[in-house]
Amino acid sequence: MKTNWIKRRKTKTIFVGDVPVGGDNPISVQSMTNTLTKNVKETLNQINKISEAGGDIVRVSCPDEE
Repeated sequence: MKTNWIKRRKTKTIFVGDVPVGGDNPISVQSMTNTLTKNVKETLNQINKISEAGGDIVRVSCPDEE
């Protein structure tokens, strides 16, 4: 089985919080919550589950002030 068929382009390193993205860093795993943000308890629960599953970055949408 051929395992080196993916060629990565050279990119700059940026940081999302303390997670380095790009450059020679390993590929980071990211996901996004799908809860209503106003349901803080469930949103935090989902963030924790993503983190426990190995997610490096969790995106959360806040479409309004509520």
